Amino acid sequence: MANYNVEAPILDTYHAVVSAFSDFLTVAIHTILYERNIYPQSSFLTARKFNCPVRQSRHPKVCKWIQDAVAAVEAEMLKCSLSAVSLVIHAPPPTSVSLERYVFSTAAFPSVPPSEVLTPFADKPPPTTDLPEQFRATLSRLSMLSSSLRALPPDCTFTLVAELRDDGGVQPPLGSTTPWIAAEPGLQKTKKKNGNMHDEQETRSSTKVGEYLGGVKTTPVRTLESGAFSLEMWIEEGKGKFEEQLS
Repeated sequence: MANYNVEAPILDTYHAVVSAFSDFLTVAIHTILYERNIYPQSSFLTARKFNCPVRQSRHPKVCKWIQDAVAAVEAEMLKCSLSAVSLVIHAPPPTSVSLERYVFSTAAFPSVPPSEVLTPFADKPPPTTDLPEQFRATLSRLSMLSSSLRALPPDCTFTLVAELRDDGGVQPPLGSTTPWIAAEPGLQKTKKKNGNMHDEQETRSSTKVGEYLGGVKTTPVRTLESGAFSLEMWIEEGKGKFEEQLS
């Protein structure tokens, strides 16, 4: 995990905004895996990021998976095609139902043409931002909330899910040359075939929300805002989590 610059990032381009998000997403994933005991806590070491102590998995394959997953997210973010990214924790087989979703909503990020991701924003941002402080506060709240969440069963698995923007021109990044596969139906929003998408009210009524989206309990984590960087984060506990504990 690379050291974050002592100085705050200068968010003068869309590329800089996405880079800051990718950096935070990497640390947040390691933090969640540690706090939710997805792997033994003894398999994590203490590192420093954003000028504060954080947890990092010591297993090379786990680190490589997170690195590759975040890189794939960053590639799609640079296309302005994503509205949210979620770390989803699943129950162990055979059910493998969704138990928890950690949602990073990027819907408020600016949308720029791919050819202008390195073009400075028209409104010049301040020389530095307070993003490192906001990142630290968010990671601290993540750690605090873990003690209030219902415990997970042993041997849970996890995955990273990307949610596409509703823009008509956005195409799913599927195919043999991409690392993405279609998410299970319960984690998807699908449009009904006969839906008229020209009206906002009909848009809502013409969208089917997967059974694992929304959850039965939602806990807000934090909203982070600094210049063009606008991220909202929350935790959803799915009904499958409560059913698992009753079985």
